[in-house]
Amino acid sequence: MTMPFMRPPKKNPILRTRVPTLPPWTRSRVALGLTAAAAVGRFELQSCDDCGTVQYPPRESCHQCLSIALRWSPESGEGQLLSETRLHHSNDLFFRERLPWRLGLVQLASGPTLMVHLHGDVPAAPCAVRVGARLDRAGQAVLIAFPAEETPHMADDPQLREMTCDPRHRKVLVTDGKTAVGQALVRALAKAGADLVWVGEAEPWKKSPGLDALSDLPCVTRVPLDLTDERSVLQLAGELGGKVDILVNNAEVHRPFGISARRGTEAARAEMDVNYFGLLRLAQGFGPAMRARGADGQAGATAWVNLLSVYALSNFPPHGTYSASKAAALSAAQCLRAEMRAGGIRVVNVFPGPIDDEWNQTLPPPKLSAEGVASAIVRALRDGVEDVFPGDVAQEWFERWRESPKTLERELAQGGT
Repeated sequence: MTMPFMRPPKKNPILRTRVPTLPPWTRSRVALGLTAAAAVGRFELQSCDDCGTVQYPPRESCHQCLSIALRWSPESGEGQLLSETRLHHSNDLFFRERLPWRLGLVQLASGPTLMVHLHGDVPAAPCAVRVGARLDRAGQAVLIAFPAEETPHMADDPQLREMTCDPRHRKVLVTDGKTAVGQALVRALAKAGADLVWVGEAEPWKKSPGLDALSDLPCVTRVPLDLTDERSVLQLAGELGGKVDILVNNAEVHRPFGISARRGTEAARAEMDVNYFGLLRLAQGFGPAMRARGADGQAGATAWVNLLSVYALSNFPPHGTYSASKAAALSAAQCLRAEMRAGGIRVVNVFPGPIDDEWNQTLPPPKLSAEGVASAIVRALRDGVEDVFPGDVAQEWFERWRESPKTLERELAQGGT
């Protein structure tokens, strides 16, 4: 049984400093379909439309009938562990630092036989297991076998923690504690076992409801942070950049206007200054230090979370300028993900639907609560996914966008939601 994960010791400055390394990450274009599914928390394999064969590893054609009519289909992951081994030596730089490493051979109920990582609570072969897809430090999909039944402290398995960003015993910076979502995030992170939660506070002379109550939590510290002020960002980065394990950028400005429904550009400028340029200032201030700390073991930096919007995928005309600012932030976040990959830092983009706040009062239900957004972010960190779509609206919007972006654009232009 996995033992509870204890608070890691402080880094010894006399010992060798590990340089960030990545597991083998080269994949073929067709194999990236497995990664695309794992990025949103799904385990999918190729299925042949002509003969029904489920195959692994991914190929350009069906290994049974040579058909190219292949599609990615969800898998239950149920299977049987046939054999296992424990790796005690490796020429790969990433695994050499993390030995021993447990591996196994699993036959899925749907047919394919897989080489997988083994969770520590999986019994000796033969036994029933369930296989899931996770993203490794390089951001590529890998397969891991879990015990068929839940066991205590499963999330604390050392191999699994290499593929997730569980906030337990980690230090987190939440960039805006004045909003309902920010306050719900702080409470959720504290409940999840975060060691320290720094809460950013712009314009501290303005009293915000609920913010003082956060200070009563023993792990919470309020810090001055204004994303529109480069000096404020750089000053805090100088103080905390070498300590932050998870950064959650939830600061945003939201105004429900279209492009031509309001004269002037002041509202759009305010949205861009926080939603887009604020992300750039954070990336320039905190990015280098976090990327360099990706190899600090259990005490290392691990994740960067951006609170975006499902409107970033396709513009929602009643919130046109806000949608545009979030689309710009999404593009910047994709660049940030590529740059942070070298340090093994996972960039998690969160795309909620309408949140039940003052800027969405006129939108009909269903709307997400602040607590719903916070729990989705904590769950994403624990599961190690890259893209999260909390709520029914976001899930439906995402599926429609995947099926036909142009159709979704037309529906939204005609007043659909």
